[in-house]
Amino acid sequence: MTTPADAKGLLSGNGLKWALVALIDTALLYIIAGMYAQGEILFALTLLVLTGLGTWIFTSQKAYSYRYVYPCLLGIILFIIFPLLYTFNIAFTNYGSANILTLERVKEIHLEQQVRDSEVAFGLALYQNDDNYQLVLTDKSNKQAIYTTSSFVPAEQATEVSATAGNAAAGKKLSMRDVIKQRSALGMVTVTMDDGSRLVMTSLREFGVMTPLYREGDDHTLINNQTGEIIRPDMTTGFYVNEAGEQLPPGFSVYVGMENFERLIEDDGIRQPFIKIFIWTLVFAGLTVAFTAAIGLLLATLVQWEPLRERGVYRVLLILPYAVPAFISILIFKGLFNQNFGEINMILEGLFGIRPEWFTDPFLAKAMILIVNTWLGYPYMMIICMGLLKAIPDDLYEASAIDGASPIHNLLYITLPNLVKPLTPILIASFAFNFNNFVLINLLTDGGPMMSGTSTLAGNTDILVSFTFRTAFIAGQDFGLASAIATLIFLIVGFISWVNLRATRNLQEH
Repeated sequence: MTTPADAKGLLSGNGLKWALVALIDTALLYIIAGMYAQGEILFALTLLVLTGLGTWIFTSQKAYSYRYVYPCLLGIILFIIFPLLYTFNIAFTNYGSANILTLERVKEIHLEQQVRDSEVAFGLALYQNDDNYQLVLTDKSNKQAIYTTSSFVPAEQATEVSATAGNAAAGKKLSMRDVIKQRSALGMVTVTMDDGSRLVMTSLREFGVMTPLYREGDDHTLINNQTGEIIRPDMTTGFYVNEAGEQLPPGFSVYVGMENFERLIEDDGIRQPFIKIFIWTLVFAGLTVAFTAAIGLLLATLVQWEPLRERGVYRVLLILPYAVPAFISILIFKGLFNQNFGEINMILEGLFGIRPEWFTDPFLAKAMILIVNTWLGYPYMMIICMGLLKAIPDDLYEASAIDGASPIHNLLYITLPNLVKPLTPILIASFAFNFNNFVLINLLTDGGPMMSGTSTLAGNTDILVSFTFRTAFIAGQDFGLASAIATLIFLIVGFISWVNLRATRNLQEH
């Protein structure tokens, strides 16, 4: 039976829980409102859904069991699902360095543009009184109109001062040489006149009136105050265009539908390097898996060969490349393969009189990448194969020895059949990892040598992920095209993962 003290404690606990939930929700709603006000609608919507879901889970008794799953679900949504949806969304826009702003922000930039009114000019004289300065402005159209500003301290930031007619300036008049020394600070000064007009420095000897170049029209149109020309936002290109059809930067982001995917198919300057890079990515990942698996199996068999003495020492030495951080090994190999001073070329020149151009010849660059990646990957495969070899019953080899079978027969009919099933998912996972092995390509060759005759910057040793990075952050920052490529990579890797799951399930069933 619940006592009054228990009921009071329960009510107190519930009140504390609701107060905490209300406090957290209030803070999150404030953040959501700020995101929405900044135009980040997708971020705001995602956070709103997560906030509502979390509130329901932690306040409803029906959802009590989900409280332990929600943190994991939150991580999946924030770090997997949301980035995928965001990338997928960008793939259908022209988002890039030339079209990175919103329409509203581009409109504000055009409205902020100002031009000098050539009919109004004031000659300037600068007076100094200790640390304070004053400007004396003389109207060039009327020599008798003289204005003196309030005192100010020159600074490398925006400074606003007012001017009145007829007052005398305090202090010493500075020479033109001293005025030139203060030109940066004077360039930050805005003078407000009695009639409300605003003057800025237009030359070392003059202040002039700056007027807005555009005024706002209907439906996001802008009107040129000097010529009366109307500029309109073009929602297909993401630029304001004038009546002659000329684009006026900066641009804004708009949805372009399947245009980025069509560019991958129709633009020869993009399609041809993309196909080459796609094929090389498959070859690179496939050969890496084949080489590392073959060498790993061979070395695993050797280090477990009973007549071999000091097997433990060899095992440790062969695993050492796996213990060294990959980026350190890659940078060391980059020095070893240096065409002019690398030890590998020195040895080859001493033995055979050749100095291969590892970083300038496309074929040799790809061969170098495979060599380095095989070195980095074989210890992992060797460790896996060592464990799998231990799981093969010794009775099979003993029966084979009684029958007089050769080592090749043992390999083909005992070892490999017993390794294929457990090793297949690992090989598929290794293929998926190397399919996106950005670190190796970026540190070793940076995608070089570069291809010629392409619309976008592409390298002969680029794989899809490094090509995507180059497109997004180096070559023109075309985020829309890069997101389209990233979407294709996601579909390919997703297919590989599906194959991996199917293979694992089939192996478990059989």
